[in-house]
Amino acid sequence: MLSTNPIHTTKPEFIHSIPLVSQHASQGESPTIFTDIYQEDVNIAIWKRNLPSETQGSVKKFLALNPKFQSEMIVTPQNIFSRVSESLDGVSGVNNLTKLKRDIAELADMFCCLFEIEQVGLRLQSLDSVMCPRFHVDRVPCRLVTTYQGVATEWLPHEAINHTKLGRGSNGLPDNISGLYKNHSDIQKLNYGDVALLKGTLWQENGDLGLVHRSPEIFSEENRFLLTLDFVQ
Repeated sequence: MLSTNPIHTTKPEFIHSIPLVSQHASQGESPTIFTDIYQEDVNIAIWKRNLPSETQGSVKKFLALNPKFQSEMIVTPQNIFSRVSESLDGVSGVNNLTKLKRDIAELADMFCCLFEIEQVGLRLQSLDSVMCPRFHVDRVPCRLVTTYQGVATEWLPHEAINHTKLGRGSNGLPDNISGLYKNHSDIQKLNYGDVALLKGTLWQENGDLGLVHRSPEIFSEENRFLLTLDFVQ
């Protein structure tokens, strides 16, 4: 179950290693970029990375055999590798998933360490259609997302958004004509393999700085393989 308590925040020092697309976004080529999420004015921290070819290949084979795969669990850094192994190995028919399992375990360990929590809610799913087509803000303190195959999360820079047009403020109009954003070029996209921390509405004293984002449209025959990590109560 997702936590409904705002997270306590502090403000460590940070260094940007990649030019920003928004003054509220932070990107880097090392997972140390995640500490930037504690900055008051940052609502997304992105670790830019390329997945190893072995991981890409094993994911492709896994999804070919398990196109409807979904798994949701609460894990700890101590049991996540065994729990994920049990979930994947029980259905996969693919032997070479070790690097994928290790990557998921490492991300969960980073998430717990960063926020000083002992367990995390994990969801791993194969998607062949859009999960959340409208731009929105998650009702969580912070969520980790990464896509192992297919198109990845789309988001809007804070400066480009007319927040009065978000949700009910759209008056039922599609996002592209409601006035939520001005230009299609305002929409930013993660790449598959990137790992991002997205602030939600429950981040302490967040105001309207939660990251506005949506699921991408899926045009290819390849399913999207998405991992999310969340706080639990």
